[in-house]
Amino acid sequence: MTAHAPGPAARLPLRAAAALLAALAAVLLALGSAPGTAPVPSATETSAAPAYSSTTQPRSDEAYVAARTVLARPERDAGERDTAGGPLLFTPPYTPRVPPRPARPAPAAGHTLARHVEGASHMAEGYTRTHPGNIGVCVGTSGPAGTDMARSLARVRDAFGAPPALDALRDELARAVGERDPDAAARPQACAAYLLDELTTGPDGFVISARARTLLDKFRRTVAGEAYDEDLTALADLGARRQLVEAWLTAYARAAGEEADAGDLAEAVAAEQCPDVPRYESDAPLTVTVEGLVSAHPRITDRRLALRLDEFLARTDAFRAREVPAFRAFQRRRAALVTAERARLRLDDHRPRVTAAFVRNRLVDEVYLPLIGDSLAKQLGTTGESARTGAGGLLLLLSPPGYGKTTLMEYVAHRLGLVLVRVSGPALGHGVTSLDPAEAPNATARQEVEKINFALAAGGNTLLHLDDIQHTSPELLQKFIPLCDATRRVEGVWQGEPRTYDLRGKRFAVCMAGNPYTESGEVFRVPDMLANRADVWNLGDVLTGKEDVFALSFVENALTANPVLAPLAGRDRADLDLLIRLASDDPTARPDRLLHPYAPTELDRVRAVLRHLLTARRTVLAVNAAYIASAARSDDARTEPPFLLQGSYRNMNKIAQRIQPVMNDAELSAVVEDHYTAEAQTLTTGAEANLLKLAELRGTLTAEQAARWAEVKAAHVRTLTLGGPDDDALTRAVSALALLGDRIAAVESAITRATAAPRHVPAPPPRQEGDG
Repeated sequence: MTAHAPGPAARLPLRAAAALLAALAAVLLALGSAPGTAPVPSATETSAAPAYSSTTQPRSDEAYVAARTVLARPERDAGERDTAGGPLLFTPPYTPRVPPRPARPAPAAGHTLARHVEGASHMAEGYTRTHPGNIGVCVGTSGPAGTDMARSLARVRDAFGAPPALDALRDELARAVGERDPDAAARPQACAAYLLDELTTGPDGFVISARARTLLDKFRRTVAGEAYDEDLTALADLGARRQLVEAWLTAYARAAGEEADAGDLAEAVAAEQCPDVPRYESDAPLTVTVEGLVSAHPRITDRRLALRLDEFLARTDAFRAREVPAFRAFQRRRAALVTAERARLRLDDHRPRVTAAFVRNRLVDEVYLPLIGDSLAKQLGTTGESARTGAGGLLLLLSPPGYGKTTLMEYVAHRLGLVLVRVSGPALGHGVTSLDPAEAPNATARQEVEKINFALAAGGNTLLHLDDIQHTSPELLQKFIPLCDATRRVEGVWQGEPRTYDLRGKRFAVCMAGNPYTESGEVFRVPDMLANRADVWNLGDVLTGKEDVFALSFVENALTANPVLAPLAGRDRADLDLLIRLASDDPTARPDRLLHPYAPTELDRVRAVLRHLLTARRTVLAVNAAYIASAARSDDARTEPPFLLQGSYRNMNKIAQRIQPVMNDAELSAVVEDHYTAEAQTLTTGAEANLLKLAELRGTLTAEQAARWAEVKAAHVRTLTLGGPDDDALTRAVSALALLGDRIAAVESAITRATAAPRHVPAPPPRQEGDG
């Protein structure tokens, strides 16, 4: 893409800064040649080299290194033919040989003269390309050589893009401006860019606006005396001259009523200081008013923004030079700080992650999500016509392990975009009763307490999930009772300091999940004040009218566990309903209504696996009902040992993954029996009673097992009556006497009933005739 040189209108905006143009004036005075001055003789025209003092220094030892161009081919070819290694100088005829700086070795190994400065720059480029170690240096003095070199490099830029030498020239000019006036408000880089544009593009001379030219002409006609010229000539310092000219022009404009803004005045001051520099006028407009703006910006008045191009570009240039790097440095520091704090607070651990095995079945859609949604709506608040802020409440989910309580809350938090802070109940233990991390008995418990405080401190957009609360202390759970009320304040400790967490009006919710049994097999009791204020739901229980949906959820969740049924999880739900009806031998179900085109073999395999899965589901549902019934019964009222085997989604999935289409009924029964036999091994002494209860539920008790089950139940009742093995001897003796009293009372009651009933004496047989 060919670069286009900016026109006069594009260069006009850089006139605005008076300090910028004042610094340029010094450079222009150095670049310009006074009339009548002869060019410097070349090295071939003098018999002896010119003498140099110890203070003589070139403008730059590295100036215009490796200038890239394609013009003046003969000069470049001459450079390529020179194969001497090391730096080599190329200069036009009117440029003196550059001596070394004091206390430095000579920067060049040779010196070659060219016909003109363009040829010198091209020869330096050709020499540099000849050998990797060659460095061609093109040196030009101020005046015509500097202008010609700048214009030649501009042609290279227009043809092939900006060469490195152009940047080197710009940097050199910027250094010269900076050394001239270190305290100038204008940036030296902006001055160098403007000067380079004026030297390389447009007509000869420097642009001046028509308004500034008119102001100077009127000023000159008004101030016709010699006093002003004498005062200006007497001042040798450029800064003092600028102040004098600015004072004269400002006073004149005020007295004459001239409409001259700051930009025109600054341009006129700079032009007045260099009256001999050729200039050309431009009438391009620099101001515009943008209307119809709606903003509170201080520069916008009455929905209008007055924009002056040179002032706007100066501000944007300063913004790009100062504010943008500072803002990017701020962003980098902020990103580093956020990354460090994210790692310290372990925020990635609190991001909800939905497992791949999660299945959004009908039970979740029709039952669980509405129930959970109503509870979270009370805690987080709602939007819309019935918008309200969080008013309190708490969600308490109770179910045996394996029913997906944690997975369901992960899914809900992910869909709502909440930060999910999971707290492990077993890690807390029964010893934690305070929200002060310093009082935790161990490091693991302290970390979990810190998680609770972090969730409370985060406040908005947070879901605190306490899992397996049956392993925690009821005293700790009571700390969350205020969250259920309108106060929504909790006392805690954050970073070693006591703190009151006020969660009113914040999107904060609490969910507790637990198992009706603790790790010891005892019934877990939630504090009454907490249970009365919480929304309690048992995911393992069957809601009224939802029995079919609950039973179907066991099949839906087990699809991904079996390789034959796994593809069904990603297909239409109507196909699954129809396939279950086909597996159940429903006469109204027809395979041609399936949406997915099943091959006959695949359809037979799916139906066989589903048929076995439905058979196994009956056992799992029976175990689930027995487990929940046993958990809800008190120990004193038990007539049999507690039933601890579970019939959850997890158990169903384990059984489903072992089902094969070619199995018969005996093999399927063996799979179910083997699964629960393995599960019962963890119950130690209660394994026998639980397996006998399982056989009773399945209807597979043999006569021998039935007799043994009767003995186990009788022994259990007797043990409860006489006192448990953990009771002391006195308690057991008192229980035995009470049992003996009950038995005697039962015998007495039987005797009483027997004696109180009327006795029926049989009538004597009738006498026969002839009997004596």
